[in-house]
Amino acid sequence: MMKQQAGFTLIELVVVILILSVLAATALPRFMNVQDQAHEAAVKGAGGGFGSAVSLAHAQWVANGHTGAEVDLAGFGDDTVDTNANGWPVGTDDGNNVNNANDCRSIWTGIMQNPPSVTGATSDYIVTRAAQVCTYTYRAINTMSIVYNATNGAVTVDAIP
Repeated sequence: MMKQQAGFTLIELVVVILILSVLAATALPRFMNVQDQAHEAAVKGAGGGFGSAVSLAHAQWVANGHTGAEVDLAGFGDDTVDTNANGWPVGTDDGNNVNNANDCRSIWTGIMQNPPSVTGATSDYIVTRAAQVCTYTYRAINTMSIVYNATNGAVTVDAIP
């Protein structure tokens, strides 16, 4: 009587390990690219939401009948968003210009519902300001950013890693 074989031979195990190695080598770069795509989508999504919010704030300014007036934007958000004479958001501190990075932060949080964080050491975005331009740099990949120009309402998204 012959003894029945139990288990796998060494050659079978080596072949399976080799096949799994080849699959891992081809799939791993694909999964690595998915992470970059997720960061890119996060910045594009936040930028699109921010751009829409800027447009809605301006539309509310127009709907309220303002022309050439710097106002607290009634009927938008919690009624604390300030606009410049062209109707673009400039902060929440009763100013008519973007005076500092805090104004940029207050624009971000004042016009969007549940936005990504822009304050604190672990925030999603780092905020800087130059003249009337706010730049929100994505902390995870610091080459990606959202730029808002308060003079004309332009929102530019740079989501290239």
